[in-house]
Amino acid sequence: MTKTIFITGTSSGLGKLTALHFAKRGWNVAATMRTPEKESELTAYDNIKIFKLDVTDVQQVQIATEQAITAFRKIDVVVNNAGAGSYGPLEFAEESTIDWQFALNVRGPINVIRGFLPHFRANKGGMFINISSFMGVLSAVPTGSLYNMSKFALEGLTEGLYYELKPLNIELRLIEQGGSKGNNFLNSVVFNTHPEIRDYDGVVGKVNAMFSGVTEDALDDPQAIVDAIHALATGESQKFRTLLGQAGNDLMALRNAVPIEEYLAKIALNFA
Repeated sequence: MTKTIFITGTSSGLGKLTALHFAKRGWNVAATMRTPEKESELTAYDNIKIFKLDVTDVQQVQIATEQAITAFRKIDVVVNNAGAGSYGPLEFAEESTIDWQFALNVRGPINVIRGFLPHFRANKGGMFINISSFMGVLSAVPTGSLYNMSKFALEGLTEGLYYELKPLNIELRLIEQGGSKGNNFLNSVVFNTHPEIRDYDGVVGKVNAMFSGVTEDALDDPQAIVDAIHALATGESQKFRTLLGQAGNDLMALRNAVPIEEYLAKIALNFA
């Protein structure tokens, strides 16, 4: 029987690449996005159906979940891909930005997982693949505390769920990616600024210069991330955590090699 994958955030970047990858390999794909009326590429595939979904809206999650199940009868894999980041001093963040960061990167996956748990329980199995970041297992950039918080939370959520869902044959997986080509990361970043306070200018300037200096050549191939998702979905890989990209693996090697105090000091020196 043809398997079906449900993917959030498929309007661009990794989400769209993942949807196309699975569709081309014969899977049914439930592709979700906030503005499906703007989509033209995915609609060309008979085995892709598009559903309107803002993962922060619980009612929309319930509707999209029901529509996808009705359309395909059975969902085998759910990929929580939708997400974005907030950067800038925490002191400058608007209350709405703090709430948005948590709502999108943490509550969003919670909403989707809760939406599919009854379906997975009825089917006596299923898989959630949560798209995290290497920033979910280590810190590496100043002014990224809210983004770090959200991805650390997603990691904890996924690991905690492992214990309660394993007896139900429901599997949990994490992809810990870095920056990838064509993912338009900066286009989805909310920057926290203040027109008068200058105390953070030094570190903010260095972080902004780092972001501005990143070229496509320095970013990872997004196909490697898609391939990792495919390996997990098909069972080719049984890894709970899949850390991808040179930057993430180098930082993790450093983090594992020294005490946390030394690691934090080394990272801080990069922005001194």
